[in-house]
Amino acid sequence: MTINKQRRKVIKSVAAGAAASTLPLPFISRSGFASDPIVLGMPIAQSTAGGVADHLDHLQGAILAQEEINAAGGILGRELKLKVVDIDIFSPEGCQTAMHKLVDEKVHAMTTPFTLAPIPTIDATVKYKAPLLWGVTQRNYTNHVAAHPDKYSHCFQTDPSEVHYGYTFPIFLKDMKDRGLWTPNNNGIHIVQEQIAYCQTISRTLQEAIPASDFELAGITDIQFPVQNWEPVIQEIKRIGAGAVMLDHWVAAEYAAFCKQWRADPLENTLIYMQYGPSQPEFLDLAGPAAEGFVWSTVLGVYADEMGTAFREKYKKRWPGTMGLCYTGNAYDTAYFLKQAWEHVGDPNKFEQVCDYVRTTKYRGVCGLLDMNNKWQEGAHYPDDGHPVTAKSLEDGMGQLYVQVQNVEHKIVYPDVLKESELRPFGW
Repeated sequence: MTINKQRRKVIKSVAAGAAASTLPLPFISRSGFASDPIVLGMPIAQSTAGGVADHLDHLQGAILAQEEINAAGGILGRELKLKVVDIDIFSPEGCQTAMHKLVDEKVHAMTTPFTLAPIPTIDATVKYKAPLLWGVTQRNYTNHVAAHPDKYSHCFQTDPSEVHYGYTFPIFLKDMKDRGLWTPNNNGIHIVQEQIAYCQTISRTLQEAIPASDFELAGITDIQFPVQNWEPVIQEIKRIGAGAVMLDHWVAAEYAAFCKQWRADPLENTLIYMQYGPSQPEFLDLAGPAAEGFVWSTVLGVYADEMGTAFREKYKKRWPGTMGLCYTGNAYDTAYFLKQAWEHVGDPNKFEQVCDYVRTTKYRGVCGLLDMNNKWQEGAHYPDDGHPVTAKSLEDGMGQLYVQVQNVEHKIVYPDVLKESELRPFGW
């Protein structure tokens, strides 16, 4: 994988600025705030081989919320500060080191997008038990939380799990087909799967969902991160000839490379679906017009309703350039949800009471309705795909957004209640 060095440089600059906001010690009162701030700890990947884009999005979303909250008087008369530490999301030891640093800093809560070692990550926090809210999107992780409710009572997944990507994909395809927006060459689905647990779970749940759907499994092709050349995969897609292809991967830069290679040698009218990674800004930055027509999805995304649009506008004003549509809103919602919890409890040091509030309270933010009052302590998913944790109406859960690149912009095309545009012909 070619690492985006400019993006690393940006995140280190932003992280340094956020970290500096916690200094000097002892804390100095400003603008009438009490002398002791409320501190939100943020393990943010700044130098790893992947995940940097999502982590920068999360950091910038949190900074926007922090600036708004402090401008409006803070929380309980206290300033909100961010404590940022670097984290190696691929290494269990690196994850634990970062979390231990925040515990030593005695932060009042923690938030991060995800790590690829979620259990070691949360194990580093079990003695301290400050609230940990993160969009890790992994059912294997939430199953572990559900199996040990007392040990991990402070750990909350602020989005639905990745299982819904697999379960919902045939529902989306059927809707597009039934409405005449897509006439597939055939009913085959070809899965191109990466090897990390997250991608394997998505592949497994799609395979479980296909037999009860209008579609059939046409084939499975394995890939391994980093993908240096997509040509062999493209030739396999053409050989199998399925009507729809799920690229079950997660790295934006590698998706962008696929778009460019696909356009040079496509299979006519094949729906190419890319798993979540195009939400990262560098996808459009790198792919440009070559991204036109491709479809992607996220269980955690900023809506385009009135609330979501207002957030998008002020985020782009604060952080010009291509906007990420997942963790920007997630961090923003998390900061405001914690603000609400801290104000309700009255003391951010009362971790157990704050966690009880987070668990039992529904919160409507720019990414939809967050309800984690279930044994997995994860967000409920919309639309209802028949698998837990699910919601029968949009305002009871978090809408999974299916998006198509149209005129080099991301446009929501499903579910119908959230759509900005109809699915268009792919252009190949």
